[in-house]
Amino acid sequence: MKRNKKRIVVALGGNALGNTPAQQLKQVRAAAGIIADLAAEGHELIIGHGNGPQVGIINSAMNYAAQCGPRTPYMPFAECGAMSQGFIGYHLQQALQQSLQRRGIGKTVVSVVTQVEVDPQDPAFLHPTKPIGNFYTREEAEEISAERGFTFVEDAGRGYRRVVPSPRPRRIVELGAIRKMVQSGLLVIAAGGGGIPVVEEDGELRGIDAVVDKDMSCSRLAVQMKADMLLILTAVDRVCINFNRPDQKALDRMTIGQAQEYIKEGQFAPGSMLPKVEACLEFAEALPGRAAVITSLESARAALEGLSGTWIRSEETVPGGTARYGSNLCGEARCGADRCGADRCEAARYGEARYGEARYGEARYGADSGGAAPAETAPQGAPACPAFQEDGDVLVTAI
Repeated sequence: MKRNKKRIVVALGGNALGNTPAQQLKQVRAAAGIIADLAAEGHELIIGHGNGPQVGIINSAMNYAAQCGPRTPYMPFAECGAMSQGFIGYHLQQALQQSLQRRGIGKTVVSVVTQVEVDPQDPAFLHPTKPIGNFYTREEAEEISAERGFTFVEDAGRGYRRVVPSPRPRRIVELGAIRKMVQSGLLVIAAGGGGIPVVEEDGELRGIDAVVDKDMSCSRLAVQMKADMLLILTAVDRVCINFNRPDQKALDRMTIGQAQEYIKEGQFAPGSMLPKVEACLEFAEALPGRAAVITSLESARAALEGLSGTWIRSEETVPGGTARYGSNLCGEARCGADRCGADRCEAARYGEARYGEARYGEARYGADSGGAAPAETAPQGAPACPAFQEDGDVLVTAI
């Protein structure tokens, strides 16, 4: 039975993509089936996605080639982001089209290389914090910095890495084209990796080395598309407060005021759950009465019925009344089929982005990882909650 048709912007987390091309293709096919089920219920869907590992691999490969081969030019980071949109969009578009066909749905899937305008005066440009690229020695970092003007920081004893700003999105450049595609019945993939960051100078757009948070870009897209819902899909069923403490609690819903208060209390870790909650707040504030939901990929359909997920909206109710799940559970981590086991959603991470606590932890890059990371253990008396891996870090393996 088809529910009321909604226009939904879906933000796919990194756990839906994997790290290598083969892993990504496998995990994207699983995600595509769930998204196709939503399309089968008549909803208009616009899909956004992360690109952390993928753009990092591309950036590393291009840097390596430029350093080792005089015929390979240096590739700016904005161009690497554009490449990642094509790479991920190709896999996701193909998998979604096949999933729709198997369900007898005649929709066409299309990927849009998407630019996102940012403010060149954004304070983030004064304090670059987003790590990208390979690890370098201090001498190598100083040489590259002198040659190209890059900013490097020492990374937990593992070497030096370049950092770039993470400004907030202002405008989806291709909004008009995306709107026309959706209105014509296409299923659109857009704002991949948060979009290619661009600034306007003298009436022209120019790519800039930066990383725009994909959840914030999806929120901006949802607002500009006047979507009925923003659906952020990640590795946990619901948002928790007091994480990893005896009084840990999963939230069925939050009002705007409650979410703002939790942020003031520092309940959500920067680079992990915080930008997701902030993205939901931006959407709920801009479009009163419409809902933003954070849940796991596997619980997406249940979330639309108010049976899972954390709902954030100006009202205090969710569809169907009280959510079915108990208030002291955070759900199971649904990282593909592994439940934060073998590959923990993403093998390459900047430390361990924990749900509730962002940490550098142990080296997780390429040969440094030494295999899978053990799940974090909650203190005695605390309800078990999955370690939350965010797809925020843009990088990974050394070539």
